[in-house]
Amino acid sequence: MAHTLYLGSYTKRESKGVHQITLDTEKHELTDYKLIAEVDSPTYLTFNADKSSMYTISKEENGGGLTAFTRQEDGQYVKRSSNASEASAPCYIALDEERGLLFTASYHAGYVSVYKESEDGMELLDRVKHEGSSVHENQDAPHVHYTDYTPDKKYLMVCDLGTDGVYSYTVSDEGKLSEVARYQAHPGTGPRHLVFHPNGHTVYLLGELSCEVEVLEYDENDGSLTYQSRISMIPESHTTFNSGAAIRISRDGKYVYASNRGHDSIVVYKVEEDYSLSLITYIPTEGKTPRDFNLSPDEAYVIVGHQDSDNLTLFSRDAENGTLSLLQKDVHGPECVCIKY
Repeated sequence: MAHTLYLGSYTKRESKGVHQITLDTEKHELTDYKLIAEVDSPTYLTFNADKSSMYTISKEENGGGLTAFTRQEDGQYVKRSSNASEASAPCYIALDEERGLLFTASYHAGYVSVYKESEDGMELLDRVKHEGSSVHENQDAPHVHYTDYTPDKKYLMVCDLGTDGVYSYTVSDEGKLSEVARYQAHPGTGPRHLVFHPNGHTVYLLGELSCEVEVLEYDENDGSLTYQSRISMIPESHTTFNSGAAIRISRDGKYVYASNRGHDSIVVYKVEEDYSLSLITYIPTEGKTPRDFNLSPDEAYVIVGHQDSDNLTLFSRDAENGTLSLLQKDVHGPECVCIKY
């Protein structure tokens, strides 16, 4: 069997846009790396259900925004429409396929934007700029880093690294945002990304700056989050630079994984009966700056992309104990910062 992975990247050095690579599960290897869409710095990607449309972050000379692509019969993607109205390229993109809405998170400008694609192009429907700051040197202003729906689709969750806030918005059919709740993380946390447990009400929030994962309780009635516990992402022996990056959870809800830039590792946690996390181990990623990683569709493999060493690493995953075993470590993948299936 073979799985296709889509790789978002920066285009500062060798990469020219979005690439794909094949995971061969019989040979246990990554192969056939190739360019499928030329675009400047597609650092995050999303697709519609049948992969006929791809939406990427895109950078322009004087700013940035998002670009829509149409899949061709040969597997290549051709640009369809774009909007470059943002002050700089955003860092996250999410799709509401049912209503045709797209959401972006702007780290540098500190706002969340809502778009809708039409025959006339990509229209901006709403934009909400956050206010505030926090205690870390990287928190002098709002830095929105993530925006996506709760599993029940009731709220749009927005992580702001700069304000230590996680904002809950409702989204109207016209694409208008209304804030209904706000969670304030511990000072200096730097909320970057979050994942929901399959139970639908436990949230694992990754703190980029604190290098911790906070365990939160989600209330579907009002969109609020309540603190439960937190756990470090790095060993006490690591005293030099580190920055949290990506977080994933297995479909069975038994294991949570997060990547460290600096320690250059994936930390593996077990989910306890009360949904708190306990440390299992740290896995070296065999590269520099593991910005993103993902589990394969069958969750038998984990693939890691490295922003600064231009390589992909392939691990096998033991579903019984959550641990990873190295299979490949020198697979060519320049400037990779996003991995999608």
